[in-house]
Amino acid sequence: MADLVLQNLTIKYGAVTAVEDLNIHVASGEFLTLLGPSGCGKSTSLFSVAGLNHATSGTIRVGDRVLFDGNPNNTVPPEKRNIGLVFQSYALWPHKTVAENLAFPLTLRKIGRAERDERIKEALGLVEMLPYADRYPFELSGGQQQRVALARALVYRPPLLLLDEPLSNLDAKLRERARVWLRELQERLNVTTIYVTHDQAEALAVSDRIAVMSMGRMRQLGTPREIYERPADSFVADFIGSSNFLTGTMIESGTDQARIRLADGSELVTPPGEAGTNGSVVVAIRPERIELTDAAGPNTMRVSIEQRTYLGSVWQYAVRSGPIEFRIQTPSELAQDSLRVRIPHEHCAVFPDKPGVN
Repeated sequence: MADLVLQNLTIKYGAVTAVEDLNIHVASGEFLTLLGPSGCGKSTSLFSVAGLNHATSGTIRVGDRVLFDGNPNNTVPPEKRNIGLVFQSYALWPHKTVAENLAFPLTLRKIGRAERDERIKEALGLVEMLPYADRYPFELSGGQQQRVALARALVYRPPLLLLDEPLSNLDAKLRERARVWLRELQERLNVTTIYVTHDQAEALAVSDRIAVMSMGRMRQLGTPREIYERPADSFVADFIGSSNFLTGTMIESGTDQARIRLADGSELVTPPGEAGTNGSVVVAIRPERIELTDAAGPNTMRVSIEQRTYLGSVWQYAVRSGPIEFRIQTPSELAQDSLRVRIPHEHCAVFPDKPGVN
């Protein structure tokens, strides 16, 4: 297997910049997810690695092999990159059987019949589709077609596997099972994998690292836990999971902590953060991190419950303290209309409240 390096990758369509200055080093055998909303540049970046999109500048390298170098404008055509690619639509040949679909890329590579048959058998065995080798795509379920598309991408043993939202056409339950199976298969093969999705739960479940993208730029790169627990900005905090955003004014900021006054007059002790030009900040806190308490003290406030929502495993409550509204989550159903909550210092993230940052 091989590393993938994207260095200063920029992709433009006329005056529109789809991807700007993307820098990622994917280690051999790593599972990296490009995550972000529609139109953020994640699939555009993926297809540029495959050679289906033409980058404008930068470098794409797999191992020691340079696939694209924007400086002399050199590029390797897609068919010579030897990269496995699974499309969102699966793109199976409808007039070919499962085995014939897998044979096609091997035939293009002039692999002999005996070895071809052995590789097809091996790839279908990996995805548990060997009994369906003689069926046509229309005779398979969506989940089975997805496995065949993956087997076709693996059958010629590529050093790099690219997956463009391959589970998006499956129902919710099947997606949960498929992502577990997909991650287990990737670990067994130890193939370097780039996965594109807009589903943050899916990204957290399957990834070694996640690159969060927005408007063509990478906002944060880190492990699922780093992305969730220590978001780089309020976009990441909002896109990954769910967060409350409390606007306040920085009263004091030191190397270890800060004091922030909220709109209801209460004060929070938080990790240090940068204030906007007028001293205004945004404190992000996830609903499930807010604690119920009976005692007054630092980072506590009295709130009234405005709305109750049953979500199955948890109850979510919309609460208010003066002009401040936010959400809390707890496994318990609360009978009272008023309670005291504590916002833990260690689970707060502080961002400057200024245009262009949040």
